[in-house]
Amino acid sequence: MKFINLQVSFLVFLSTLCFTSAASCPMDLNYVTRIPWNSSVCRDFHPLNSTPRAEISKQICCVTLLSVFGIGLAQHLKETTLFQLPDLPTSNSCLRDFQAKLHALSLPNNVASLCFDPMQFVITPDLCANIQTTRDWVAKLGESTALNHGCNADLTDLTACDTCLRAGNEVHSRLVSIDGNRSHGTDCFDFIVLYAAGIVNQFGPESNGAVTCAFSLTLIGKSGSNNRNSALVFGLTGAGVAVFVTFSLLGFYFWYGKRFGEKGNGSSGPNFDDLEEKGFRTRLRPNTGSIWFKLHDLEKATDNFSKKNFIGRGGFGFVFKGVLPDGTVVAVKRILESEFQGDVEFCNEVEIISNLKHRNLVPLRGCCMIDEDEIENNGNENRSQRYLVYDYMSNGNLDDHLFPSKTGSKPLSWPQRKNIILDVAKGLAYLHYGVKPAIYHRDIKATNILLDADMRARVSDFGLAKQSREGQSHLTTRVAGTHGYLAPEYALYGQLTEKSDVYSFGVVVLEIMCGRKALDLSSSSSPRAFLITDWAWSLMKAGKVDEALDRSLIGSEDSVNSNPKAIMERFLQVGVLCAHVMVALRPTIMDALKMLEGDIEVPTIPDRPMSLAYPSIYSDGNAFSTSPALGGPQLQKGDMLR
Repeated sequence: MKFINLQVSFLVFLSTLCFTSAASCPMDLNYVTRIPWNSSVCRDFHPLNSTPRAEISKQICCVTLLSVFGIGLAQHLKETTLFQLPDLPTSNSCLRDFQAKLHALSLPNNVASLCFDPMQFVITPDLCANIQTTRDWVAKLGESTALNHGCNADLTDLTACDTCLRAGNEVHSRLVSIDGNRSHGTDCFDFIVLYAAGIVNQFGPESNGAVTCAFSLTLIGKSGSNNRNSALVFGLTGAGVAVFVTFSLLGFYFWYGKRFGEKGNGSSGPNFDDLEEKGFRTRLRPNTGSIWFKLHDLEKATDNFSKKNFIGRGGFGFVFKGVLPDGTVVAVKRILESEFQGDVEFCNEVEIISNLKHRNLVPLRGCCMIDEDEIENNGNENRSQRYLVYDYMSNGNLDDHLFPSKTGSKPLSWPQRKNIILDVAKGLAYLHYGVKPAIYHRDIKATNILLDADMRARVSDFGLAKQSREGQSHLTTRVAGTHGYLAPEYALYGQLTEKSDVYSFGVVVLEIMCGRKALDLSSSSSPRAFLITDWAWSLMKAGKVDEALDRSLIGSEDSVNSNPKAIMERFLQVGVLCAHVMVALRPTIMDALKMLEGDIEVPTIPDRPMSLAYPSIYSDGNAFSTSPALGGPQLQKGDMLR
């Protein structure tokens, strides 16, 4: 949410603060510390001095703070009928109070002044259709609008939220038409949000529904059916300190043993015991089940990483099939590149992954790290320094079965597809809810879903995985993932939450049910790329579900019981819902799993308003461009996070 940005310099802002200290703020801003909004997005917010204010205001921290401040403006509208603050001194006073509340949350002491120009909150007729008060609103739009009917209910409900958002777009079109100046469209949208939350919604602007739907804020505490309980901050902080100290000590002992232990005979340092099993030397790391392999043994297991044992390329490296001396078949990944900045971080990531124990995750057996001395002794300066060893999955990955390279391959049966979808959902549910802090995979796709001997699915490749902080959303400057599977809010703004994985899961479900790739740039029938999320949604809204299902599933003899067509349609609906462009309208992975299993009903599929910044993409053969949305109302840039 943005408000008008009149160009007043930071120096003027500071000087104004000095001479208007007597002004008081009419807004009660105590809610800033009371509502459990995700303040972590601003924890390390330090833009460069050379960054223009207009660019700073677009960053996710400022967008979030604007929504938080908007809650107070909505309450102020409810109490005074004024859409904004009466004058500049009042605006300065409110921003000072706002900054004090943010500082109490351990945020930088200048974040408000970096994000906001105090003049942008001062009332003026030149904003949207000359509206300044609720009386002006009624004079322009009448006593009752679509907002009055669509935004009154509890907005924590997905359908209610969708109805409110569609009502907001309808009113927005009317306001822009009345105003006659399309550049005022953003201000009109801001007024709509304030009116919906402050005047229309019966639960008020501080309610969970208004906060998460209208103001698009992520709550980190208990906030409705779609938000999970996060762990206590102090408990996690204490645990984090303990883990840090433990890893520091282990890292020191590991370095000490490698540096001063015997390098030639494979002996470890005094704090690690070598285990001899049939001549296979391993080193078991304390407190985990991860095994530290010797490079020599991995080379022997893979026949020196020969081409005949090459399985394929995974995230960040090449994967080889190997056989350990005890006959165990493994997959060895030789890491070529990664986000790991050093050995300590790599060890910590291995520690996290090795502690994940779930039947729908690929188990990590161990790893191997090579220090500088070993590289010199091997005479190969370019040798990869890090290796991961996993259990071998005999049936390869899901992509190979959905889109086989060989003609005549037998397609996956309906029971197999159903089990795979449920297996992936259970694996993700474990990552999001079964461990603390939660883990976001970030790269859910068909090639990262492996199939065991029984054709049961296991989620693999945690090279991009991130642990959340106290269950909060994670903001990253480096967006990593795969085109076609990336959630819009993550691709555009770097906002990573559990819902980012849910989006990718939805895309995988659609691939499984439709038998088509997530993104296809080779379509000869249209210059636009085929994007499965748009295609499946459009067919479903048109009532043509049969056309979306894979042809091999229609009339399949192996799925004639329990009205399988209805079940297939339900799975397709869940896929479309999970891959919704708007975060607030996606279910959690737990709710998605319940829908798939029939424990709860699938809600009516909401419309898919498309952001001007993330429409369907097409290619001219050289570069990607944007094309108009398939249909539905348009979203303002940045509103994707709603």
